[in-house]
This record gives sequence, C-alpha cells and structure tokens, in this order.
Amino acid sequence: MTPILLLGAGRMGGALIEGWRLAGAYQAADLILREPHPSDAIQALTGARLNPPDSVLVEAATVLLAVKPQSWREVAQAVAPHLAPDAVIVSVAAGVRAQDISQAFGGRAVARVMPTTAVAIGQGVASIYAAGAPARARAHALFAPVGAVVDLADEELLHAATGVSGSAPAYLYAFVEALEAAGVQAGLPLADAARLARATIAGAAALMARGGEEPSELRRQVTSPGGTTQAALDVLMAEGGLAPLLRDAVAAATRRSRELGA
Repeated sequence: MTPILLLGAGRMGGALIEGWRLAGAYQAADLILREPHPSDAIQALTGARLNPPDSVLVEAATVLLAVKPQSWREVAQAVAPHLAPDAVIVSVAAGVRAQDISQAFGGRAVARVMPTTAVAIGQGVASIYAAGAPARARAHALFAPVGAVVDLADEELLHAATGVSGSAPAYLYAFVEALEAAGVQAGLPLADAARLARATIAGAAALMARGGEEPSELRRQVTSPGGTTQAALDVLMAEGGLAPLLRDAVAAATRRSRELGA
C-alpha cells in the first residue's frame, strides 16, 4: 500500500490526510506529496515528502490522482515515466474514465473513486469502481478507514453517484442556507435562525444514521396530520417541490460529470 503518492493535496487530498491521521490508518511518513501550491497545513506535515525529486516517485506503491479533471493529463504525463510498473492508480478526478487514466499512466491498474470531503472526520462516503479486484482492494484500503464505501459494478454509474453523493454535501449546505434565511424572514434573529437550523439538521442526520430506519418512516414519525410539519411538507412535496428539484439537480450533476470525461 505504501508509500502513497498524492498527486494534488488540495481540498480532497488534505481531507484524506486528516482522516487517515484521525483513524490511525496512514502516517505522514507514508506519504509523498506533489502539490504546486501547498497549504500551511500541508507544509507542516512532519515526515511527509513534499515535492521531492522525480527519482523518489518510483517508491510509490499507490498513486492517488486528486487533481482537477481539467489538469489530470498534464500531471499524468509528468509523473507516469517515473513510477514503478506495479504502482496502482486510484483516481478521484470527476468524470475521467478509467481506461483513459490507465493509458496515460502506461497501462497501470486503475480504480476510480467518488468521495465526499467528510472523509476528514471519518464520516465520508466513497463510490468505487475498478475493473480488477487488486485495484478495487487498493481503493478500499484508502477509503474504508475514513467512511462508508459502495462498490459499483458499472463505471457509468459513477456519473450518477457523483450527482447523488459526490456533489450532494453542497445541496445540504444550500438547504441549510435557505432554511436560515427563511427563519430570518419569519422574524428570528440571524444568530438564532442559524443555530436552530444547523443543529436541527445535524441532529436529524445523526438520528437517521444511528437508527437504520427509512427516511420516509422518520418523516412520518415527526409529521402530525393537520399540524405545522404537514403544512410545511405540503409545500416541499408539492408538484413543483423538493422531489422534482432534486431530480433536476442530480441530472444536471450527472450530465456535467459525463461532459468532464469527454
């Protein structure tokens, strides 16, 4: 598994490093980092090798491709000639096909992963696709310590996983923003609306995760017929409400994922 070469140590790469540290999965000494603009936190990692000479890259057993989809080919071209032949590539670049990544990295085995940044606190989610078991196992070894993993049988499903999971934290944050603003509109002070909205959503999510009950059942448990919650749900679940909006949002993210891989 190690050393692990991170190509890109920005938001996702940094989140993984933090999650691995908290889980005790991998230490800084296990890491080789290629990051042209390292943050203060990355520069402060004691034991990690930051932007070492190309000759060091041959030591990497696992390569995590964590750069923006628009720049991955340039990075692959610069790095691939220096890697060991049996290095395994694990990519979190949205939309970029495994076959294209493998070709750019000299035919090496590839796994693709669509994670969430909650890996930083050990509560991430990672959708994984790999054509072969060894690459899939390598992806599991990287992401299972920091969250839930879901294996996908078809690479095409990663586009949908991006819409449902990879992009979804932003949907929740946008919902909370809107809920806070609605609270202020209803007369609450901003600080109170923010505290109420954020703590309520966090608590509801924790309850759902702990109990194992279906979201529909949890919804019914807190909805009294003819009550305040029912009045609100009559708006959210109307013909033009939350369900069609989310269908359109997931479809747009799925479509953009395909475009990025074209």
